[in-house]
Amino acid sequence: MHSNPDLEAPDPVRVSTFAQGITDSLPIVIGYLPIAFAFGLSAVKLGFTPAESLLFSILIYAGASQFVITALLSAGMSLWVSALTVMAMDVRHVLYGPSLRNRIAGKLSGKKTALWAFGLTDEVFAAATAKLVRDKRSWSENWMCGIALSSWLSWVFGTAVGALFGNGPLENYPAIEAALGFMLPALFLSFLLAAFKRQQSMVFVASLAGSLGGLLFWSIPAAIGCGLGAGCLAALLQPAASAGTTEVTPDEH
Repeated sequence: MHSNPDLEAPDPVRVSTFAQGITDSLPIVIGYLPIAFAFGLSAVKLGFTPAESLLFSILIYAGASQFVITALLSAGMSLWVSALTVMAMDVRHVLYGPSLRNRIAGKLSGKKTALWAFGLTDEVFAAATAKLVRDKRSWSENWMCGIALSSWLSWVFGTAVGALFGNGPLENYPAIEAALGFMLPALFLSFLLAAFKRQQSMVFVASLAGSLGGLLFWSIPAAIGCGLGAGCLAALLQPAASAGTTEVTPDEH
């Protein structure tokens, strides 16, 4: 029996590589460098040494939370209270791993998974989610390691340069420092919108309403928790998307 060539399976989409991960990390790197530079400046101004400022970025690697913990510690807050405050702000990261795992069809390797899990920031998570939404077959742990490692290195490098500048040229330009601080949420928002779909509208609105309610009635950590809770609840209650509507696009690489 002869097979019909028109019915043969198409060639599999190429798996994204480590080098492609580095290339795809460029938008994150461009956004991280000035923000990390601003953190290095801020930490030195608050009384930390350049080495201590750099250690924050190497070990904690928590973006905006680093600004918070250095401010709390410099104000005389105890280490435990400062750590618990930052943990409350970053509790959303607990959900990033399971969320990605539910979208990944293949088996994960221990060492590679540990590497990119450490670098799973808001922006890296958004980039990975956007990649998986577009085409699950093009995602790979090598690609994830590339984007996570490049992002982390750019954050550490930016912090080092900012810490070395100390109270230097930007001291008399507070508007520039304020603009640098806005780039981090703007970068995350751009990745979030890239992966946004219409059926997620209710989840987005519920998360926004929960966050605003928490911010108005309690605090920023409470706002994060309320937004997460409202979004998860909306995702559970919304009707399931109809089957067969997933659109598969060819790998861009």
